[in-house]
Amino acid sequence: MYVRGGSVSASSLLRASRSRFSYSSFPSSTGSVSPAGARLASPSSGCGRSFGFSSSAARPSGFFSIPRWRYGVDWRMSAGFRSRISAVAPVIERVQRGFATAAAENPFKEILTSLPKPGGGHFGKFYSLPALNDPRIDKLPYSIRILLESAIRNCDNFQVKKDDVEKIIDWENSSPKQVEIPFKPARVLLQDFTGVPAVVDLACMRDAMDKLGSDSNKINPLVPVDLVIDHSVQVDVARTENAVQANMELEFQRNKERFAFLKWGSNAFHNMLVVPPGSGIVHQVNLEYLGRVVFNTDGILYPDSVVGTDSHTTMIDGLGVAGWGVGGIEAEAAMLGQPMSMVLPGVVGFKLSGKLRNGVTATDLVLTVTQMLRKHGVVGKFVEFYGDGMGKLSLADRATIANMSPEYGATMGFFPVDHVTLQYLKLTGRSDETVAMIEAYLRANKMFVDYSEPQQERVYSSYLELNLSEVEPCISGPKRPHDRVPLKDMKADWQSCLDNKVGFKGFAVPKEAQDKVAKFSFHGQPAELKHGSVVIAAITSCTNTSNPSVMLGAGLVAKKACELGLQVKPWVKTSLAPGSGVVTKYLQQSGLQKYLDEQGFNIVGYGCTTCIGNSGELDESVAAAITENDILASAVLSGNRNFEGRVHPLTRANYLASPPLVVAYALAGTVDIDFEKEPIGTGKDGKSVYFRDIWPSTEEVIEAVQSSVLPDMFKSTYEAITKGNPMWNHLSVPASTKYTWDPNSTYIHEPPYFKGMTMDPPGAHGVKDAYCLLNFGDSITTDHISPAGSIHKDSPAAKFLMQRGVQPKDFNSYGSRRGNDEVMARGTFANIRLVNKLLNGEVGPKTVHIPSGEKLYVFDAAQKYNEAGHDTIVLAGAEYGSGSSRDWAAKGPMLLGVKAVIAKSFERIHRSNLVGMGIIPLCFKAGEDADSLGLTGQERYTIDLPSKISDIRPGQDVTVTTDSGKSFVCTVRFDTEVELEYFNHGGILPYVIRNLIQQ
Repeated sequence: MYVRGGSVSASSLLRASRSRFSYSSFPSSTGSVSPAGARLASPSSGCGRSFGFSSSAARPSGFFSIPRWRYGVDWRMSAGFRSRISAVAPVIERVQRGFATAAAENPFKEILTSLPKPGGGHFGKFYSLPALNDPRIDKLPYSIRILLESAIRNCDNFQVKKDDVEKIIDWENSSPKQVEIPFKPARVLLQDFTGVPAVVDLACMRDAMDKLGSDSNKINPLVPVDLVIDHSVQVDVARTENAVQANMELEFQRNKERFAFLKWGSNAFHNMLVVPPGSGIVHQVNLEYLGRVVFNTDGILYPDSVVGTDSHTTMIDGLGVAGWGVGGIEAEAAMLGQPMSMVLPGVVGFKLSGKLRNGVTATDLVLTVTQMLRKHGVVGKFVEFYGDGMGKLSLADRATIANMSPEYGATMGFFPVDHVTLQYLKLTGRSDETVAMIEAYLRANKMFVDYSEPQQERVYSSYLELNLSEVEPCISGPKRPHDRVPLKDMKADWQSCLDNKVGFKGFAVPKEAQDKVAKFSFHGQPAELKHGSVVIAAITSCTNTSNPSVMLGAGLVAKKACELGLQVKPWVKTSLAPGSGVVTKYLQQSGLQKYLDEQGFNIVGYGCTTCIGNSGELDESVAAAITENDILASAVLSGNRNFEGRVHPLTRANYLASPPLVVAYALAGTVDIDFEKEPIGTGKDGKSVYFRDIWPSTEEVIEAVQSSVLPDMFKSTYEAITKGNPMWNHLSVPASTKYTWDPNSTYIHEPPYFKGMTMDPPGAHGVKDAYCLLNFGDSITTDHISPAGSIHKDSPAAKFLMQRGVQPKDFNSYGSRRGNDEVMARGTFANIRLVNKLLNGEVGPKTVHIPSGEKLYVFDAAQKYNEAGHDTIVLAGAEYGSGSSRDWAAKGPMLLGVKAVIAKSFERIHRSNLVGMGIIPLCFKAGEDADSLGLTGQERYTIDLPSKISDIRPGQDVTVTTDSGKSFVCTVRFDTEVELEYFNHGGILPYVIRNLIQQ
């Protein structure tokens, strides 16, 4: 697949929009251009760039659409091409010829420096930070240095200005002022739940370009885009040897249309890589394989950086790669060359000292760190870890901590590159030459930490410290990741949760019902459930399955339990879903997988599974026992999210725990246990078996890791995934560059975002006499707003699907249907655990239609408002939109007609998503909220915003008035000038389209 198309004149490329976030033009380039951008030798020359994996011609159609890397230096795009297009418009015209020159010369060209190889020659050139001779740089946090290098490398005084570079250099003084900077990530990362709507949007944008009389082929990613299909596999089959194959077959049956669409996209769009189902979890694949650490593109070296449409993209921060989650629409703009506008963040310095005690896991550590940082307050900030304790943490431990950045609220949890990082790169199969280049570049550019040398003191915005020896075994729950419970206090905490009023730490179970026992027959075997009984025990999620120490620790617990004669009860749904095939290899190498199998932890698939709600159905007898007796059932999982309604509709108490603790709780069968004092069960010798009898020592775990985790496992695993799998390879897709929409499809549907779009922006607007669609309290998550899990049989989405002949058994999940706006609009605010104050205590996905007083599903109420021509708003408390980065949590409300959300505070990514979809985010003033202002949600709301965008400033105050006579002042959360521009255009995607056409 080669780039082709028509010419681009210099004059047309110079027509730019009014801000620096418009587009410049391409410097000239020669030679044929591959989708990767690398210049190729002519066919007759018989030579070309060598990539470790086979060429695209030898690969199955629709897999890797670009030449792939084999632990070497080169990556997809030649520097000649990449460096020229990195600061320009999102146009990768499909041509085999050069481009017009117009972009300004880089004002920092004089610091472009050669990096010598130790044995002679050079690795390439780089923009040298030391060559600036500015002492302020030496004090900068390492994470800020990455932003600085990017700004210098991309500086053209148009999109990125010298003033932006100065702001970053002066970070110590400028960051408290909330200054705005542009940032260009080196690449974009997607998973299929967010990737499908992203590709739908790109396909729809091509249609919009056509309708507006422009070239649809301007819609193509400029930066490398990696999409890993990992969110679709469900745990339909568990506790059997054939679970992997059975679940994959069901996955393809349900998602064939989605997968074919993604395969089409990998061919239709340049620079897009799709990793097929069954390969692993996106963040683990990113860590073990995709992460470059340092790019070397045709002799230009620069740090790897990535934004992803999954909030746990931050896991790559553990590898020293700057990465964080963004909304899908923001990622789409980044793919198309749009610089990301961001507020220069403060950086919390987190000092680690000491080492973990015997038997304490990385999961215990990350839950402790999460609680500490939540308390400290790190929303919108970077967290950078340093100190002597760093040397005692493996790379996998660091990645576990970085992974949960969204749970503690930070944009990043960053671990600078040091010797531990280099060792991990070698372990995972990166070549010695690549690792040498990475070390040489980072040392030369003052981005490498060598703890054997005296440390230059760095300045941070604030400081925290943790002695690792103080960390104790713990879990978190029952409803939030940061509600940590020390293991020794778990029994007492559970009792208090039964007693407490309904809330994050309470279920309000009456005293007389707390000892209830539900007896039932499980396939002819007597069984019983009580409050706290574990019905799901899942070793799942990239957070932990990427870490050999906890995975092998789980195997050791299973081994000891088997040897003592303990067995998990058959009605506990146990599962093991590794994040990559490497895990399977080392579990088999260690001989521990057989013991996990004996306890029911058979491998069920390679994907996110239970962590994102794809836990599958419980056995009918178990489900009936729970529902008929109102049992407070529990799930214990090694995931990163445990919000109510996420893991499974029937598990109201959900706890996050390390993989070995997941096995321990599965064996105990309940969370209502004191592991220090009460036995887990009775051994084959009739004696009580305690937690201490099955828990492995740190030394046992280390020995297992050292003997079982081998570099060849990583190499063979990632060489194998380039071959795809038979089900993927047999998918047939059209070769067209524009998608043919099927109006009868319930998976892929053309969204209405650009219908009636003209070249004139709609302009700024306020809100007049809007009704309150929903009135929320604190901590409404994106799972509440746009659930990813199962589609309830009585919901508007279910009715819509059944009307189109889809049977309930084929509903699949909301996450799998994100390519269809009609399903997703009906699934907005469809979480069965939604608490809406308009319902006066009733829990569920309904609201009150104020004019009629009817209690309706949220979608049905929104339809009535729309039909009557009424706007709506949402009232909310603190942390609105926390949880997964989910663009449908903004797209859905927009399609329902929501014009504004007024909240105490917003989660970072969700606020950005709201802006990207043209919804106005407003914050109550400090100390105020809907309750303190006496707002009931029965009022009508008018938001007084100027009609000229030039009259609105980022963060300005606006007055909100109600028809009841109340008025109050809010802060409008357009945080940057470019966000105001998005609002003026009706959203980020219309803004990008208009700018492209104006070129």
